[in-house]
Amino acid sequence: MPTATRNAIIQLDKMTDQAKRNNSMPFEKVRPRKVSAVAAEQLISAIKAGMFPVGSKLPSEFELAEEMGVSRPSIREALSALQAVGLIASHPGSGNYVLKIPSIDEEQDAPHLIETEAGCLEVMEARSVLEPPVAAYVARKHSPEEVAALKRVLEKMREEARKGDFPTYFEADKAFHRGLVDAAHNHLITEAVIPLVDTMDQTLYREFTHHYYLKNVADLEQVVDVHCDIISAIEQSKPELAAEKVQEHWRRMREIWEA
Repeated sequence: MPTATRNAIIQLDKMTDQAKRNNSMPFEKVRPRKVSAVAAEQLISAIKAGMFPVGSKLPSEFELAEEMGVSRPSIREALSALQAVGLIASHPGSGNYVLKIPSIDEEQDAPHLIETEAGCLEVMEARSVLEPPVAAYVARKHSPEEVAALKRVLEKMREEARKGDFPTYFEADKAFHRGLVDAAHNHLITEAVIPLVDTMDQTLYREFTHHYYLKNVADLEQVVDVHCDIISAIEQSKPELAAEKVQEHWRRMREIWEA
């Protein structure tokens, strides 16, 4: 084959390849989905189909988990998402009740919320790994002023817990954990842990915490007691005990998540 002809064929092949790239097939990347998002979609579909009218009670977590073949934590996360977008309401000791039939836009909100926020379980696992050593580190090197500042935050937590003011309590709780990290005076620790603390701002995480972990005033005060134990261990310069008390906090959350 003459060289000129061969070069022309090569050039034509390049042009064809470029044209294919410019006119890509109408497909999207197939991505794995969270089980809890799929569970949320099924619940929404059942509500829209009239299986659970407005005001009716949803099946229990156990029943939903059995029916869908998923874990109770996945159902719990799905329910938290539906609560967050205002489709259902949780009545402690009674169950979950349908508030309204979702609009076309609203039926996308709960699955989207789950898939755009860090999963509650992942948050708990990460914080249970990283925060205990931070507390131990602060117990080894802290100042009276830092302990006093954390105690003032605890007083605010106690005050809001007694009032049952969850949003304000939650802000104080977040301030406590941020203050603990700041007391380490290490920018690498701050960069690693503060983003995890800031997941407390996520709607899904707040809904789960409010409806399962901190359901009432007694729950709030018990958690304040655990935080008091953390500060007591730090003030006494007992790093192992400080780490254990933080682990206890996350262990309790994990047990409630898996119950």
